[in-house]
Amino acid sequence: MEKEQWSYWSQPAEETLRRLKSVPEGLPSGEAQERLAAQGENVLTQEKSTSKLLAFLAQFKNPIILILLLATGISALTGDWIDAGIILLIILASSVLSFFQEYSASEALQELREKVQVKTQVLRGGQVVELPSRELVAGDVILISTGSLIPADGLLLESLELRVNQSILTGESLPTEKAPGEVPEETLLKDRTNCVYMGTSVQNGSGKVLLVKTGKETAYGAIAQKLTLRPPETEFERGIRHFGYLLTQIMLILTLLVFAINVLYARPAIDSLLFSVALAVGITPQLLPAIISLTLSQGSRIMAKSGVIVRRLNAIENFGSMDILCTDKTGTLTEGIIRIDGASSAWGEPSDGVFRMAYLNAALQSGMANSLDDTIKEAQTLDLSGVVKVGEVPFDFDRGRLSVVVEESGRQQLITKGSLNGILHHSSRVAWKGEEREMTAEIQEEIRKLFASWSGQGIRVLGVASKEVPVQPRYTVEDETEMTFQGFLLLFDHPKPDVQKTIEDLAQSGVSLRIITGDNPLIAVHTAQAVGLPITGVLTGEELRSMSDEALWQKIGETTIFAEVDPNQKERIILALKKKSHVVGYMGDGINDVPALHAADVSICVNNAADIAKESADLVLLESGLDVLHRGILLGRTTFNNTLKYIQVTTSANFGNMFSMAGASLFLPFLPLLPKQILLLNFLSDFPAMTIAQDSVDAEVLAKPRRWNVRFIRDFMFVFGFISSLFDYLTFGVLLLYFRAHEATFQSSWFTISVLTEILILLVMRTRKPFFRSRPAPLLLLSSLLVGLFTLILPFLPFRSFLGLEPLKPVVLLTLFGITALYILTTETVKVWFFRRKAQD
Repeated sequence: MEKEQWSYWSQPAEETLRRLKSVPEGLPSGEAQERLAAQGENVLTQEKSTSKLLAFLAQFKNPIILILLLATGISALTGDWIDAGIILLIILASSVLSFFQEYSASEALQELREKVQVKTQVLRGGQVVELPSRELVAGDVILISTGSLIPADGLLLESLELRVNQSILTGESLPTEKAPGEVPEETLLKDRTNCVYMGTSVQNGSGKVLLVKTGKETAYGAIAQKLTLRPPETEFERGIRHFGYLLTQIMLILTLLVFAINVLYARPAIDSLLFSVALAVGITPQLLPAIISLTLSQGSRIMAKSGVIVRRLNAIENFGSMDILCTDKTGTLTEGIIRIDGASSAWGEPSDGVFRMAYLNAALQSGMANSLDDTIKEAQTLDLSGVVKVGEVPFDFDRGRLSVVVEESGRQQLITKGSLNGILHHSSRVAWKGEEREMTAEIQEEIRKLFASWSGQGIRVLGVASKEVPVQPRYTVEDETEMTFQGFLLLFDHPKPDVQKTIEDLAQSGVSLRIITGDNPLIAVHTAQAVGLPITGVLTGEELRSMSDEALWQKIGETTIFAEVDPNQKERIILALKKKSHVVGYMGDGINDVPALHAADVSICVNNAADIAKESADLVLLESGLDVLHRGILLGRTTFNNTLKYIQVTTSANFGNMFSMAGASLFLPFLPLLPKQILLLNFLSDFPAMTIAQDSVDAEVLAKPRRWNVRFIRDFMFVFGFISSLFDYLTFGVLLLYFRAHEATFQSSWFTISVLTEILILLVMRTRKPFFRSRPAPLLLLSSLLVGLFTLILPFLPFRSFLGLEPLKPVVLLTLFGITALYILTTETVKVWFFRRKAQD
């Protein structure tokens, strides 16, 4: 393969085919595989298998860990190599645990993403096959149509009314017409009408493209760094960042204060530094990144089993917080299986002639594959011998219609089908009761009465029109005028039998439904009534056009149906709902849904959606319908709440312990805990938390959307952290004043009670109910019991002296158990007051 640059847009297609050693029928499969191995995959960055070593080393990027490692090294050089080795071992164990969880989460996410790859129709040896876009190579010939995402840079070999949205490269808002041919070598990229480029999408029409450049060699790849903007920060990410600032401030104040006090008391500088840094590690939820990755990835795997593939993990939080879901009715409220209900003449009589015209239109069009035309072709097979297609004006969403030009029995006829309003607007005559007449206001009124009657029954109505046209090289939208209205095509999509219960379940879960559809309001209202959706207001696209943004904001809350809306109006509706502080989800599957998908907080599509829609979506449903969506919402809330459990419980417990240690260092003649004991305490208490992703969540918490609240978490940390610290000081008093504990006994006692209380507080605070009324996940309970048992026997193990621990007398242990029981009882009591007070805020 030649790698040098050449201006392929200025050369004949035959020359480009020759240089790429390809043919219009496409590459043989064997040759394509060889090129794939040589060129690499068609991606902007060649993804390699994540190096386990690099992933492990990444665990040590934390500045606190680096400081701790440095201090440990200095400690070893000064002769205290046993303590240094123990601290290093604990750091390594913690890093291994974090690495294992993050690596497995990354692998799981990649596995899920493979299920929803964008695919492209490719000619391989003259046969059309569908392949993942990443497997395409230079020299491949691909087929594109309305909704296709262009997978690489290429030269057009054929096209039919092709228009491409290339705003991602050029910034132009309007689509560009594309056609085969040659343009001058100096032509700018935006004006190369014979080329298509990676990242752009087909607005309407179809084409056949020879791929010239793939991956990093494409125009998009060359400027990807400039084009790729950081995705908008989700509420969850913003909350984590702000909470991180709070922890950092507390950590710095405590660390510097404790270090200064210990140095002032003339304690060894290295021990003081190790103790201070260990305090910083202790207050930080060290495994938070791993916990978040694990919780979200495990949540995404559970959601995948329920038919929801998560393409962007951070969308899970918004999914659980969503309180309004906007969707079209087709495939969600209805079965999504369109059936032919008949064809009718302009005056309402059944008509085989009108059906034949609709059949010719559907069978001969090639601009966009769609289920509607498939339904027409499957309803009845007609003999098309003697019919020759000579032209086509492909469908687009602005016109809402499609035309083909056929030659039959020596005459050329343009046949158009589409939305009734558009067809009537361009029809000046009508086939009326056996004769062709002028379209009068009276006849049009009769036609609209039939339309209203059928729409009120939930029947979708398309118009069919025709006109004789002369022979000409190309047919365009301008030919769709002065037509003769022939009649109606009637379609029906039955409501799903169980959708009413699903809508009620969504409402009980705090999610209200909005219908946003291109259908007329009569059909939309009929469907809503059939499935039991409350109708509090209806707005049409025409009304939206004359409505200011301020008026829409006032109206948006009481409107449940938006009918006859265009793509830009869909986006406007989503933005208006967000303006009213709603978290909005949008479910769409077509190119006309892309603006709304981008605007929504949560974008959702089905797996057979248009490429550009699937690429825009946060979540992909493997099956259509609201029931799978409702399951996904509850799983999203479960994932979000389990993440918050760890953050709330761990930070409050850590804050309490570190505050206690900082205070104790002021009056104790020795360190309250050795640095290695602090790190081991943090490691052991985090171990059960790694199973929090599998924990159950109380039904009351899942009953409504929940959003990130930094103030709530801060108050939680301070209230329950100070309670923890209060009982720590009680423990100090008992140990020092009653038992006259010396250094080793004090440290062993406090280490034991700290681990036990952190484990127990996780089980108590994981629920707003009394802890004995909410069953934890079996793995969480088992890991907690194992860590608790290990903590109790640790002071009796042979290597206890290396950790600075000693066996505790039974009376001391019993006293610690009593303090722990009193602590749990107090926490349980305050918990009721705290959540009741927060519910009133």
